[in-house]
Amino acid sequence: MTTPCRSCPLRKWPIFDPLTEKELAFMQEFKSGELAIEGGATLMMEGSNSPQLFTVLEGMGLRYKTLSGGERQVINFVFPGDFLGLQAGVMSEMQHSVEATTQMRLCVFDRKALWSLFADHPDRAFDLTWVAAVEEHLLGESLAVIGRMNGLERIARAFVRLYDRGSAQGLVRKNRLPLPYKQHDLADALGLSLVHTNKMLTRLRERGLASWQNGMLTVRKYDALCELAQLEPDREQITRPLI
Repeated sequence: MTTPCRSCPLRKWPIFDPLTEKELAFMQEFKSGELAIEGGATLMMEGSNSPQLFTVLEGMGLRYKTLSGGERQVINFVFPGDFLGLQAGVMSEMQHSVEATTQMRLCVFDRKALWSLFADHPDRAFDLTWVAAVEEHLLGESLAVIGRMNGLERIARAFVRLYDRGSAQGLVRKNRLPLPYKQHDLADALGLSLVHTNKMLTRLRERGLASWQNGMLTVRKYDALCELAQLEPDREQITRPLI
């Protein structure tokens, strides 16, 4: 059964900008269906020319690039509300792959209808530009983190960012966020060895700041974790468009 846009479970969270009645009607027309995939399945492949775009309703995944030697470089972690496939919509093919880490349910959009946003709904078209700009910003931040922070600070920053995303979407319960990734995924994303990542996770746990075990991130001292991550604990959380 397809979820009507008016009843979208993501709309209730204040992290997402509200939609007008006109925009809701357009999004319902833009949406062509829903897709359920199992954990471990590839949703979009680097170099492919997908005719579809997606918004994640449920579940988590990974964005990654495949290097010339066959190694995988994790770019980012996929959460509910993320819009997938914009690269294929604009550049004709995906520049990275997307894989489901857990079971996922996604809204499906026809890529051919993408350009009607620019003609008929300029505010929604601006949202696409916003999404692209934020992804560019996050990539720049990731490069700065890798270049300027030590391993402990990198992991602290990743945990704060992921915890904030999960908290804004109601995924956090009693300071615990489901984080069903592997240590190798985190190490890969942060430019660390698996051995060093394991040591830094142990140090965070021993200092009583945070622990990540059995697919669950527990943040015990949020302010102290932010300080280690060089982030203000009371910084403003920016709302984001829901497409």
